[in-house]
Amino acid sequence: MKRRLAVSLAVMATLVALSYPTPANARGAGRYIVVLEASVANPRSVAAEHAAVFGAEVTHVYGHALKGYAATIPSARLDALRADSRVAFLSEDRAVWATAQTLPTGVDRIEGDHSSTASGNGSGSISVPVAIIDTGIDLDHPDLNVVGGMNCVRGKPTIDDGNGHGTHVAGTVAAKDDSQGVVGVAPGAPLYAVRVLNKNGSGSWASVICGIDWVTANAASTGIKVANMSLGGSGSDDNNCGNTNNDALHRAICNSVGAGVTYVVAAGNSEANLGGFVPAAYNEVLAVTAMADFNGQSGGGAAPTCRSDVDETAADFSNFATIGSTDAGHTIAAPGVCILSTWKSGGYNTISGTSMASPHGAGAAALCIAGPCAGMTPSQVRERLRNDAAAQPPAYGFVGDPDSPSGNRYYGDLVYAGGY
Repeated sequence: MKRRLAVSLAVMATLVALSYPTPANARGAGRYIVVLEASVANPRSVAAEHAAVFGAEVTHVYGHALKGYAATIPSARLDALRADSRVAFLSEDRAVWATAQTLPTGVDRIEGDHSSTASGNGSGSISVPVAIIDTGIDLDHPDLNVVGGMNCVRGKPTIDDGNGHGTHVAGTVAAKDDSQGVVGVAPGAPLYAVRVLNKNGSGSWASVICGIDWVTANAASTGIKVANMSLGGSGSDDNNCGNTNNDALHRAICNSVGAGVTYVVAAGNSEANLGGFVPAAYNEVLAVTAMADFNGQSGGGAAPTCRSDVDETAADFSNFATIGSTDAGHTIAAPGVCILSTWKSGGYNTISGTSMASPHGAGAAALCIAGPCAGMTPSQVRERLRNDAAAQPPAYGFVGDPDSPSGNRYYGDLVYAGGY
């Protein structure tokens, strides 16, 4: 195994679909996630009681990833609600946004064509289901195997994708290996469209937790083992699953990971330390930074295509971890510049962002779970992917990886799908 730096660079995400660029985070005034004590037997009845007593306008009720509910609550009633012995803590709800048959350059660059399914050879598929927690997925796209899902966005009750971001992510993970369109890292994998962002690519923590709650509740029955979250917002890791800093999202993800789901998330597009961006900052997820590749080959020198960047270097927008930080221990890199994938209305599109890097990691996780990672816990899957990436020769990597670091920035080793 090649030498590794002591720590990996953490990735940033945005609670928007993380394609480039991403809008600023915004706070939702009066909106809260009320986290109840684990001993509460019926969160729905407590939510109904609080609606009557405190004037809470309840929008979501959670019973799996955490016990609690989301609601708009009059500020004058907050102290009284917090005093209820059944309430563990309140977490402010915040706005989130979506952060974009050819062998795509990204799939080629991580050796997807050398995996057990040989992406791009026109045959083969993976049976491990993957949840895409995003803007939905185009249900009629002929290149995608969408088998179900959940809508957590108020308004039109559909898991169909009116934005395109979720469909793009889904295609990189699992576009079919057939005679049309593009092919994914884990071709044909069953996809669950968990719609938590609206047609503009925005939403809130309440809707995202609703999606995580649904994945957690249905992981056993559906076989979902991997969830991709190409979204994020401001925050930090308290190293206590949100119980110290009252972070409902963190508690939900920790419980979902405990249910056997590997979470792969975008690092974010602010060219900043991912330690200030969640869920990428959480130690329980695999955070994915973006690198630039324009021809699917290592070595550098390829001319830019859809946007200006330097071939075989860390993407100029990507978030990162710092060398020696705890975040470096759950970070990996993947192609995220000028990625061709599926799009809404049966189409295809080329976009950039750590949102596009993350599904390369999610697809590799699904491949590994279908093979050498079968029976592993999420933490073991994360370490297997990172160790296999680190084991590749220096020539496989890029400028900015642990073999050729960029100052104190840590982007991680390039994910390697060829061994699965």
